[in-house]
Amino acid sequence: MGLISWYKRASAPPPKDLTYSEGEIKEKFAEFYRTDYELPTFYRYMSYIWDTYDKPKAYRTYMFKLDNCVMFYFFLVFFMKTLDNTNISNAYVSGMQEDLSLNGQQRNLFTTVYNIGAIVGAIPGQITMHNYIRPAIWLPSMMMLWTIAVMFIAACQSAGPIYALRFLIGVFESSNYPAVAQIIGSWYRPEEVAKRMCVYDIASGVGSMCSGFIQAGLLSSLDGVNGIAGWRWLFIFDGIISLPIGLFGFWCLPDYPETTRAVWLTPTEKEFSVVRMLEMGKKSKTKMTLRKFFGFFKSWRIYGFNWPYVLFNMDSTYTYFNLWLESLTKPNGDSLYSPQQLNLIPTGGYAASLTLTYLMATVSDHVGKRAPFILIAVAFGFVGNLLMQIWYLPTRVLFMAQYFTELGYPVWGLILTWSADAFQDDPELRGILTAVGNTISGAISAWLALLTFPTPKAPHYVWGYGFMAGLNALSAVGVMFFVYMERREIRMKKRVLNKYGLAVDVTDLHDYEIVEDEKNTPESESVDQAESLFDEKAVEKSKTKVVTTAIDSDSV
Repeated sequence: MGLISWYKRASAPPPKDLTYSEGEIKEKFAEFYRTDYELPTFYRYMSYIWDTYDKPKAYRTYMFKLDNCVMFYFFLVFFMKTLDNTNISNAYVSGMQEDLSLNGQQRNLFTTVYNIGAIVGAIPGQITMHNYIRPAIWLPSMMMLWTIAVMFIAACQSAGPIYALRFLIGVFESSNYPAVAQIIGSWYRPEEVAKRMCVYDIASGVGSMCSGFIQAGLLSSLDGVNGIAGWRWLFIFDGIISLPIGLFGFWCLPDYPETTRAVWLTPTEKEFSVVRMLEMGKKSKTKMTLRKFFGFFKSWRIYGFNWPYVLFNMDSTYTYFNLWLESLTKPNGDSLYSPQQLNLIPTGGYAASLTLTYLMATVSDHVGKRAPFILIAVAFGFVGNLLMQIWYLPTRVLFMAQYFTELGYPVWGLILTWSADAFQDDPELRGILTAVGNTISGAISAWLALLTFPTPKAPHYVWGYGFMAGLNALSAVGVMFFVYMERREIRMKKRVLNKYGLAVDVTDLHDYEIVEDEKNTPESESVDQAESLFDEKAVEKSKTKVVTTAIDSDSV
């Protein structure tokens, strides 16, 4: 009965409305919005690294809860997701090819069937979470299923079962990335979200880096133990550490601010979650309908975002680094690097990309700009791919080129942050954007790698790196198109930028911070200031504006 009751709670009940005036909000959440507070010296220094430290105590406690539950869980999930996928490449050069008698294009086909699974599952998974099963149930369940599929790869004796398992892994993992982008964008403000989104993406670099270390360690210590090859232990090890993470997700995922049931948030913090989103002009989630879904394709938004996003998705040349290393030989013809070194050397590029990702996200949050930093990351990828296409260069230059392709990784977190800012008025669109983008890129990548990076031609691909350099250039054009269309939409809808840099309607402008001399400011002076910015009708609405919050009836 307990299990049946648990599944009944998988779908959030209809929310109830709680209405507060702006004065009541300032009174109820005074401890969160106060400005007359002193920070310890340690917190002042730490605030340059992580913005949570520069807030009032109540606000700081709330943010630490979010980071320690939401971001920590998402970091672990993406770490394991990347580890699972990177391990196919590492296992291939660490004994799988010989043990299973693999040849030709089978390495690329493992990626192809995974992409097909991701295509099949991406959009249905998002609609399921919007309308039927809340993320706190759906996402951990999907992680448990893909973990089981990964572990079964260790038992495979031929390529056939691996194809089937990789397809299932793609289906189960397809919901994760779009959902994470939407949830992070629903809980964090513009000055907070780029760092969080990039921390999530940093997990991918950590996973890729750790996969090399783990594979090297397993080859050294467990290869042949109990008659099991080292590459098989890699998939077993993945499952052992993934299953507890999936179980942890059932407790720590908070769904969305207006429907959260998180036990680690107090009733006041749950209401504050909704209020602080509405203060920015962000809208609450509504039910996804077919009419709304197809309506997305009548707007520039889904095309403006997915132009650069799909092209970014298709550029994954850094995954061929170890195949290039494997081709390097000594004068006597022996391989220049051992299997352990083939797994370890690419980790240097991942470490550099992690550092650059954090630095660019921090500066982006500080200045409130996304496009310039995306273009810088794209430039790294372009230069790296161009040098690899030229090919006949000193080995040290090609080493640098391989690392440059990895330095383009900050693109992911920054463009997702940009979409969270630009489309803050449409939470359903934010969830569907990446699902559609992943579907399109997956449909293309399913066969593109077979043509551009055929395994028998490794490591010198005739036109693969040049093609990817062209995609880098086109994605830069797509970023500029996004900039133009976003500014055009703001002008056409006569929106204004609030203090967070988000474009909102004038009636959605709010500021709940409590200033010491606020009570001494004549109301007529505030109205005069407003009239200088907005028309008389907007001011009248702002005087009587109330904030209606949708709170799950079981949340408080």
